[in-house]
Amino acid sequence: MLNIASRIDRLPMTPMLKKILLLTGIGWMFDAMDQGMVSGVMAAIGKEWALDPGQLALLGSVGMLGMALGAGLSGMAADKWGRRSVIMWTLVIYGVSSALSGFAVNFTMLLMLRFCTGFGLGGELPAASTLVSEFSPTRMRGRNVIILESFWAWGWLIAAFVAYLFIPVYGWRMAFFVGGIPALFAAFFRMAMPESPRYLESVGKTAEAEKLLMVMEEQANISSQAKTVTNETDKLTQIKTSFLDLWSKQYIRSTIVLWVIWFGINFGYYGFVLWTPSLLVAKGFTLTKSFEFTLIMCIAQLPGYFSAAYLIEKVGRKKVLAIYFAGTALSAWLFGHAGSVEQILIYGSMLYFFSLGAWGCVYAYTPEVYPTFFRATGSGWAAAFGRIGAFSAPFIVPVIYNYYGTEIGYTNVFITLTLVFAVVAIVVAVFGKETMGKTLEEINQTV
Repeated sequence: MLNIASRIDRLPMTPMLKKILLLTGIGWMFDAMDQGMVSGVMAAIGKEWALDPGQLALLGSVGMLGMALGAGLSGMAADKWGRRSVIMWTLVIYGVSSALSGFAVNFTMLLMLRFCTGFGLGGELPAASTLVSEFSPTRMRGRNVIILESFWAWGWLIAAFVAYLFIPVYGWRMAFFVGGIPALFAAFFRMAMPESPRYLESVGKTAEAEKLLMVMEEQANISSQAKTVTNETDKLTQIKTSFLDLWSKQYIRSTIVLWVIWFGINFGYYGFVLWTPSLLVAKGFTLTKSFEFTLIMCIAQLPGYFSAAYLIEKVGRKKVLAIYFAGTALSAWLFGHAGSVEQILIYGSMLYFFSLGAWGCVYAYTPEVYPTFFRATGSGWAAAFGRIGAFSAPFIVPVIYNYYGTEIGYTNVFITLTLVFAVVAIVVAVFGKETMGKTLEEINQTV
């Protein structure tokens, strides 16, 4: 008899797994659209409502605060009530809040709705990556999660396109409608998505897990070898976990490494994506031109994701993470010293290529280092801590920029981001653990 994990590992890319990847990916895309349009919205609202730099920074950061709370709470909820329910309802929260943001009548109302939007977004992402990771066979697990994360690039491209064409003509409110309303339809379609077999087994619902596996095996023309209920499964249902378990001797190293990775990539990434249009405007480009540059640079995200998806199953998580973070650090340095339009576009494209490839690897690596019964909790709290970096970056960036002045400030902002990405690359290279080629169960016997 084969157990649930072994049966998943012998499967190919079944129609059910493709459907799960598509449904979670579409929701991921709408999440990215919202985040991508914030930079354009910040620039447009700043002019329309005459907001000062502090208010603009708060607008860019309040969603991150919501994401931190959403990630931490939803991770625990996903381990208690299941991955499927969490990723469905968090998308509803996100969609409603984003659409209502288009009706905001004042700055305070917009801040509250942006917080709620962030809560839904932050809650969905760790649960969705955990679900895809648990459904995927070992040999394609990392690749599948990065493919899921690549939907972020499509969402960001749509956001850049909307910002470039719609915001200058129809205003910033249209951006929120375009992002929020379709997300509600995506949430409806997610109702057809199944729960993770590994999660079902971990909470004692072995019969439901068996049923799902039999469907996938039938789709793959593989004979079913049903698993009997064991005492080990019954024992799993009795395990009670808490936040402190992340800091136990067995997992403290993985937790520290993950928290450094998540904080660094959030701080660095949101430090440049939210402020790039505004910083380009300050360098003398028009708002429309800055949106055009951002749109061009966003295209580089796609090869960044796909190259990482290929390499992560060839050379491993640790090496790819270290290489892509180092590449992001170099790109940030070059972008900060760009002196011409050509250099801005080339180095900016490199920055998006490496940073988004790194993001994909982070989402692939994170769920792998924790066991099933608190995998979503560990992933959620790592993401939550990371959002502190995302929350602080929009405040720190303008402080550095204003302190040093227009030209030197621009360069020093990206020198700061270079240092952050470089530190993360070093931490991964020295303290990270390799998980390629190991089942989720094998990893957590040796972590």
